[in-house]
Amino acid sequence: MVAKTPVKWIPERGEIIYVNHSPHVGKEMPGVHPLLVASPQTFNERTGIVIGFPMTHAAFNADNPFAVAVQGPKSEVGYVLGFQPKSFDWEERGATKHPWGGGHGKVLDAALEKLDAICGICNC
Repeated sequence: MVAKTPVKWIPERGEIIYVNHSPHVGKEMPGVHPLLVASPQTFNERTGIVIGFPMTHAAFNADNPFAVAVQGPKSEVGYVLGFQPKSFDWEERGATKHPWGGGHGKVLDAALEKLDAICGICNC
C-alpha cells in the first residue's frame, strides 16, 4: 500500500487565516490575529507571501468608516481593517486556518473598496 502524501495547505483569496503580526511598531497589532486574504492562492504559493487585511474584535471599530463588520458563525462580530493592508511570509510566520474559513468574497470586496477610497487605486 502506498502512503498518501498530505496536500499542502495554501491560503486562498477570501479565506480568513491566523498569522503572527509580530514584530510590530506603533499602532500595528501585535501577536496572532486573523487576516482576510486578498491575494490569490497562485501568488501565495509562488511567492510564499500573503497579502490581506487584519481583523479584530475591538468594538471601537464599530464606527470606523474604514472597517468592515463581519459576523461569525456564533454571532460574534469581527472587523476587517480596510485601512491596514499587510503582507506576510505566511509560512515563516506559521499561518494556520481560521475556524471561519473561506468564502468571504463579499467582505473582501468591501475591504478593497475601503482601501480604494483611501488610495484611489482603481481611479473609479
